[in-house]
Amino acid sequence: MSGDVLGRGATRAPLALASLVALGSLVVAALAACSPAPDPTPTTATEAPAVARPMPAEVPAPAPVAFAPLRGTIVDSASPAHPSIAVKIDDHEAARPQIGLNRADIVFEELVEGGLTRYAAVWHSDVPDEVGPVRSIRPMDPDIVVPFGGLVAYSGGQEQFVSMMQDTPIVNLVFDYDDTGLFHRADDRPSPHDVILAAREAVDRHVDLAPPAAQFAYGSTDPLAPAGFAAQPTGRIDLVFSEERFPSWEWDVPSATWLRSQEGAPDHEASGERLRATNVVALRVEIDWSYGDVPRTVLVGSGEAWVSAAGRTAHGSWSKASREAPIVLTAADGSPLRLAPGTTWVELVPTDGSVTFTP
Repeated sequence: MSGDVLGRGATRAPLALASLVALGSLVVAALAACSPAPDPTPTTATEAPAVARPMPAEVPAPAPVAFAPLRGTIVDSASPAHPSIAVKIDDHEAARPQIGLNRADIVFEELVEGGLTRYAAVWHSDVPDEVGPVRSIRPMDPDIVVPFGGLVAYSGGQEQFVSMMQDTPIVNLVFDYDDTGLFHRADDRPSPHDVILAAREAVDRHVDLAPPAAQFAYGSTDPLAPAGFAAQPTGRIDLVFSEERFPSWEWDVPSATWLRSQEGAPDHEASGERLRATNVVALRVEIDWSYGDVPRTVLVGSGEAWVSAAGRTAHGSWSKASREAPIVLTAADGSPLRLAPGTTWVELVPTDGSVTFTP
């Protein structure tokens, strides 16, 4: 009997173990079903350290700028803070090539005795160490120079003309009376075409004087493009002052400047550069012969004008209300005739001369 009991116990033990295993599996499955889903984003054991981003540097304020009053170009605001200097420059054949003309802001060409011409050149934006040859004053020069203020330099002249210039508010620097060392004679040039001025030093000695006022209105690099100006394409300008002087200008596309010739030959300065200008302004002017054989260009008044810039020429008029007033250029439609920013030559052509423009 005991054998029977033992036999039945041995059979029941494996069944109970199997039941427990099955129950455990059910519990594990139930727990798994109730657990939250795992985060699919992989994690690392340590976070990467935050990278320090540099703070942006302080942006400097833009440098203050100004317009060069005699060129209309943008310059550093401090650079115009000095006077201009106007100098009478010789144009006799023996005076060529002249020194520093391409660095002048504005050059006036005027008729003098014998049918020759002479220059009243004004430097402000770019004053050379030396300019020349310096020659004598003429009766129209006060009307040209006074609107600029500052300084005027010349070698002398008839007493009446010197007095006319000295009676203006302009500081006169005169070679005949100079004891300051601003003038000297060049050994390699014939007299009287040999007087040279230390222009930069002259200006530096008078920095207390005011800079010049603007003389002309300026526009874009192609200021005559608007249809209202009716500007004509121009490749060449021919000017006749007299039988002795007939300069010309040719538009040079690569340099965007007018290149000068005199009496049919290319005109150069002492640096070897061809004389050039951004703008050529031609004014028809009356001549006053009340000083004998010395002509006086009449500048207080009005007359016919042409402005040539960027290979175009527009016709209009000029006017000057007084000695102290600048020259005003007006287009045929009544609007201002504007120049291109840069250097300018003003050709004061007598009414008995001529001005011709060729496409």
